[in-house]
Amino acid sequence: MKDRFGFDWSKIQGTLFWRRPHLERRMFLRHAVTAVGGYILLPGRPMETVARAAAEPISKAKNCIFVQMNGGASHVDTFDLKEGPWTPASFNPTWFEGLRWPQGLLPKLAEQMDSVAVVRSVRSWAAVHELARNWIQLGRNPVASTSRIAPHIGSVVSLELGGKATERTLPTFMALNTGTDIPGPGYLAPENAPFFVSPGGAGLPNSLHRDGPAVFDRRFDLLLKLEEHERATNELGPGTAEMQQFNLNARMLMYNSKVDETFRFSNEDRLRYGNTAFGNACITARNLLRTNLGTRFIQISVGGWDNHSAIYQGAFNAANQNSLARQFDNGVGNLVADLKRDGLLDSTLVFCMGEFGRTVGNPNGQGGRDHFLQQAVLFAGAGIRGPKVIGSTNDLGASTSEPGWSRERDIRAEDIEATVYSALGIDWTTVRRDDPLGRGFEYVPGQGFYGPVHELWS
Repeated sequence: MKDRFGFDWSKIQGTLFWRRPHLERRMFLRHAVTAVGGYILLPGRPMETVARAAAEPISKAKNCIFVQMNGGASHVDTFDLKEGPWTPASFNPTWFEGLRWPQGLLPKLAEQMDSVAVVRSVRSWAAVHELARNWIQLGRNPVASTSRIAPHIGSVVSLELGGKATERTLPTFMALNTGTDIPGPGYLAPENAPFFVSPGGAGLPNSLHRDGPAVFDRRFDLLLKLEEHERATNELGPGTAEMQQFNLNARMLMYNSKVDETFRFSNEDRLRYGNTAFGNACITARNLLRTNLGTRFIQISVGGWDNHSAIYQGAFNAANQNSLARQFDNGVGNLVADLKRDGLLDSTLVFCMGEFGRTVGNPNGQGGRDHFLQQAVLFAGAGIRGPKVIGSTNDLGASTSEPGWSRERDIRAEDIEATVYSALGIDWTTVRRDDPLGRGFEYVPGQGFYGPVHELWS
């Protein structure tokens, strides 16, 4: 039986709460008891007030770009490089101060090391694609009872930072090359949903009327006149008002030179970013921040990292400019460089991660790597000064040897979520009391157990 995310429980292979290492389980229970105890000792104070009392967002960024590496990229070949007889010479492993990096595989990112941090003490909750992928987008277990109403982290950012719909041209949350199979706004208002675009560089698709602007404007003006009474009296309820606002927002996207500028780019840029769908999405992300039309959270998806066979002949072929790793490097490396040149990088948090990592040591019998819980995450921008390494793993990259942050345990998806919120100035301990289940919706679950990795800025 599959849930709403298409996850089949009969195939579960991952590590869930009840299978946590003993120390982490003990720490979780200690934090939970402390939180509940504090609530009991302060009668009359709502849970939300107690939970918010100690939070101090670091507020380093205005915008966020999340690059989701679907399939689970091999951490030991990228952000937590571990060398062995399997490592191709073309990787050209190079030291950047204390950071060992596959310069031959990811040369563009190597040029941006002064703005890059890698977090290596990260561990996924599950080694199942659908479950783990949705876990990092929701910041919580996708099959927990409250997760059926849970919004995407980008939808929470939209709610907190989007302002009024009438004050922006583009949606706050843009999803580029993701398809439509990602979590939505949950129980939040539809205006916080992701806006899906697969950009091609020729403007915003479907934003022109087949009969031209004059005919469209005449028809749209007629619609406004027909709806004038309903807008003034709101007799037909909130659903009608939402649809009317959707129409107004959609009109702002049509025949708009600034919108056209955002979704149009030169062939020179296209080639520089790799001439790929992923590269086009990275150009568009840059343009969205340049034109500043209201977008604050951008998700870009790049798939193909599920490399069970021939990993060094395919996705991780450093000698092939069109290999997946080189495409990724061209897109993200040039994106970081352009944001830096535009003066936008210090106000933008960029992070790249997959749903889990890959098996370590020698490749499997097919020359590939299989699903594995240990992983690593790359961060850039938002005032990060690199090269920086947080946490370390054992010689093969199989497990965390030194967490490298204040909570002294593996970093989880919930901690990454808290880091994003904190960087954007959002109180990650917020508990909303407007959820339809009436249980209180925590931005980050766990009653204070999870928290931001502020060591990125220390």
